[in-house]
Amino acid sequence: MRLAVVGGGSTYTPELVDGIARLRDELPVTELALIDPDAARLELVAGVSRRMLAHAGHPARVLATSSLAEGAAGAGAVLFQLRVGGQAAREVDETLPLRCGCVGQETTGAGGLAKALRTVPVVLELASVVREVAPRAWIVDFTNPVGIVTRALLDAGHRAIGLCNVAIGLQRRFAAWLGVDPARVSLGHVGLNHLTWERSVTLDGADVLPALLREHGRELAETLGLRPELLRRLGAVPSYYLRYFYAHDAVVREQRSKPTRAAEVARMEERLLELYADPSVVTKPDLLAQRGGAFYSEAAVALIASLLGDRGDAQVVNVRNAGTLPFLPDEAVIEVPASITASGAAPLPVPPVEPLYAGLIAHVSAYETLALEAALHGGADRVRDALLAHPLIGQDEPAEELTGLLLEAGRAHLPWAAG
Repeated sequence: MRLAVVGGGSTYTPELVDGIARLRDELPVTELALIDPDAARLELVAGVSRRMLAHAGHPARVLATSSLAEGAAGAGAVLFQLRVGGQAAREVDETLPLRCGCVGQETTGAGGLAKALRTVPVVLELASVVREVAPRAWIVDFTNPVGIVTRALLDAGHRAIGLCNVAIGLQRRFAAWLGVDPARVSLGHVGLNHLTWERSVTLDGADVLPALLREHGRELAETLGLRPELLRRLGAVPSYYLRYFYAHDAVVREQRSKPTRAAEVARMEERLLELYADPSVVTKPDLLAQRGGAFYSEAAVALIASLLGDRGDAQVVNVRNAGTLPFLPDEAVIEVPASITASGAAPLPVPPVEPLYAGLIAHVSAYETLALEAALHGGADRVRDALLAHPLIGQDEPAEELTGLLLEAGRAHLPWAAG
């Protein structure tokens, strides 16, 4: 089976290759097609990928190409992991909102909108090529903002499912604390991409979340950057992205006083590319763990294996709401456990969502609808509406100022804003 990776020159790719090598019985990849317009990066990443597979005794061939049509042709699945504008655009996403007193983050708030504006049109153009050369391929989207990008793909009729590593990361953490195989642990995961809560943690049918919070609540709160008292009061585990909502002003103060994550990642990527160029590097570098995307490869391999193998197991993915959360439109995209078969992902029933969570979910989902409209059709008014609708902005003057700033900064990637 050919697996194609759009954005194959990413420093993330060896994480995926490591998963393919370790989980070869689960997903028998015979050819890995890495697709990227950056020839220099692609050569380095393809080289280390070939060495890793050879070192693991994996027979898969690695194809490196700048041609999406060539790389995706006949693929069983196509993974999207691209970053339009690179780390330079991310730097803007993380710093520009701070000028208006808003959180600067690449997937949340104004930065997330900026990323959606430049990313959605590119992803849809790429997906149209995939549909021509591999009409039965599943598109697995790991490109942020995953919820908005996945909805764009689904609205355009593509065979697409969104994927994030937040749920699997928490599952693995809980399993380690419990001292059990992760397969025995399932999550009561609910929300939108990067806006989720674990309302239960089930081990062999019993909810062990209360015990986990009692025993590990302080450590967990420290990891999430939240107060232990909040986790005790919620009786749930929010994703670390909820810190941007629950501790917004504290985050803004921190962001104004230290280098951006974009700058940190850019330095890390330089070092990773140096490692990838070293012929003696034949395994995933330890530094890659600091890059982010932990367990990304395992989540991707499991999802693709279930789609192609019709396994019918439950995995946390981004999928149409389709009545799952009754307070959202059916066409909204949510992040919940779903049954994965050859027909796609079908969301599993979710217990009624408490108002404390449902209100924020509905609020951000409405913003995502407006953000997608702005990304598809452009226009300063649509951008302004999306910013006004976002709970991290939500005021007229910041929305007005941010609209001008975002459009000015993003002109190179927004043809409609160039006039």
